[in-house]
Formats: sequence, C-alpha cells, structure tokens
Amino acid sequence: MHNRAILIAGPTASGKTALALKLAKEINGAIINADSMQVYRDLRILTARPTPEEEASLPHFLFGHVDASENYSVGRWITDLSRILNELKETTQTPILVGGTGLYFKSALLGMSEIPHVPEAIRSEIRRQAAGKDAQTLYAQLTLLDPDTAEKLKPSDPQRILRALEVFVATGKPLVSYQGPRAKSALESLNCAAFFLSPDRDQLRKRIECRFDEMMAEGALEEAQALDRRRLDQSLPCMRAHGVPHLIDCLNAKSSLAESIERAKGDTRRYTKRQFTFARHQLLDFSWLAPEGALDEILGQLL
Repeated sequence: MHNRAILIAGPTASGKTALALKLAKEINGAIINADSMQVYRDLRILTARPTPEEEASLPHFLFGHVDASENYSVGRWITDLSRILNELKETTQTPILVGGTGLYFKSALLGMSEIPHVPEAIRSEIRRQAAGKDAQTLYAQLTLLDPDTAEKLKPSDPQRILRALEVFVATGKPLVSYQGPRAKSALESLNCAAFFLSPDRDQLRKRIECRFDEMMAEGALEEAQALDRRRLDQSLPCMRAHGVPHLIDCLNAKSSLAESIERAKGDTRRYTKRQFTFARHQLLDFSWLAPEGALDEILGQLL
C-alpha cells in the first residue's frame, strides 16, 4: 500500500463508512473525511459521523473539527487534507478518503482554481448584511455587482452567492475571473484507486428511511435543538444540513414532527440523485461498485 491512496465516494446511506472501516483494518489504513457536513462538531448524529468508538478504533482525520459558526469551504478542506497527507507520509498507513461530497474528491484529484483570500472583516460584514435576506434577494444583489458570476449560479444557492459577493467586494473582480488554471492536486504524488458505491435505488431509499428513523431514536431532535439555541446565521452550511432546517421548524412549532421527518427524508432522497449525477459526469475515473461484495472487489484490485 506504499504511496497509495484509496478514495471511496457514494451517495448518502450507501454504506461508505462501514466499508472504509473494514478496509482500513485490512490494509492498515487511516480514514480521512471527504464529506462537507461531517466536518462540523455540532452534528454527529444528523450527519452520520463515525461513532466515538469507531473513531477510537482506527486513525480518523477531519471529522467534527469545525465549529458550526464557521463557513468551512472546499479550499480549507484541501489545505487540511494536504497537511494530513504529509503527516501520513511519515507512517505506514494508507490514506482512505471517504465521503459523499463529490466536489471534495474532484478538487483533491484535479486541483483547485486559485481564488484570492477574503479578509475576515469583509466576510463578516457581508454575512451581517445578508442576515435575514432570502436567496433571491442576495442573488439580485449579486446580479447587479457581478452578472457574469450570477449567470453561472443558481438563485436558490445562498452559500455560493455569498461567496461570490465576498470575492467581488474584496477584489473588485468577478469570481469567475479566478476560475481558470488549477493549483497542483493534493493527491498528485499518490497512486489513487477510486471507487463509487452505487446501491440499488429502491434499497437506497429504504436505507435513507431507516437511517433517519435511527437518527431520531439516537437524539437527532435534541442535536438540532442545541444548534437552534446558538442562534447562528441561517445561511451557514451547518444550518442547512439535511434534517436541520425541518427539525428546527418543528421545535419552533412551524411544522409537526411527522411533517419535519418526512421533509428531511425527502431532502435526502433528492440529494442522493444529485450525488449520482455529479459522479456520473464529474468523477469519471471512479469504478462503480455495488455495496455487496465491494470490500472483496477493492482488495482484489489493490493486493
């Protein structure tokens, strides 16, 4: 396994975490999170992070290391990933990247466009001005300032809209003007074996239903309540994690618990469709595997 890295992507609830744990035990692996929501400390249950016992059984990195008040980005993840990979070079452990965020995998493999640093003072002021405004209002503001970037974004995506506003205010240039040549890949020096878990769609739907019910039994509502008490900016990524907005609506008497649970499950189902679409068009070098027998197939390719 020297000079190798294993990448395991897949839709939510496909069994990626369990597969990574089994694989790590077989090949002396170190598990690195590649899921944009599992980085948040405040959401262990609702993001299905590995349990404390699982994290203690093997080396785990970049899980739950970010506070919910932070706007963690793919750029920060690449920086953190590069640091972890450098540390692992001094060991005999094989990096195993696992998660459901396709953009993380693409950026790790291909490198990122060089986007300028935005001073924290500007970032905070943009967020302050955006507080309480819906995505459509923010999109209209971006269209006036930076129509070129606005044209490439969805009017319903407040996080990317805010990012574009921050870059324009900080630099006076459109965000799209920086999206040219890419920096060196974080995985450039490693031989990568990349896999995408692709469960049967009906089975995946059932897994999503069962897993959210298990989350509720484990304390998902209480986890959402603790987050709600912090009164954080609703545009922050953590506040938009699957289940969080709907459970907070329930806590604030805007919907029933049954309605909130069903809406959260629906959001997750729709998200898995986007994960499949991204992988099909963007993760072109990934081998698609059924979860059943995936461990043996991966080991067969590696050993």
